[in-house]
Amino acid sequence: FDIMYGEGVSKVGELVDLGVKAGIVEKSGAWFSYNSQRLGQGRENAKQFLRDNPDMADEIETTIRQNAGLIAEQLLDDGKGGDGEMDA
Repeated sequence: FDIMYGEGVSKVGELVDLGVKAGIVEKSGAWFSYNSQRLGQGRENAKQFLRDNPDMADEIETTIRQNAGLIAEQLLDDGKGGDGEMDA
C-alpha cells in the first residue's frame, strides 16, 4: 500500500491494486481500464482518474467488496459441506 504525505494510506491506490488482483481492473501493459473505460497510463494516472471520478471509484470498491464476499461465502459453504460429508 502507498502512504501519501497529507493523505495517509492511499485508498485509490488500494482500489487499483486490489482491482487488478481480483480481475476487476484490467492491466494491459502500462494501461489500466475498468469496463472498457481507460483509467490511465501508469498507476499514478489511474489513481488520479479515480480521484477525479469518485462515482467510478465507488463502483470499483463495491465490486471488489462483493467479489470478496462471494469468495468468503463460497469458502464457508465449502467448509460446511466438507464437514457434513466427513461426519456422514
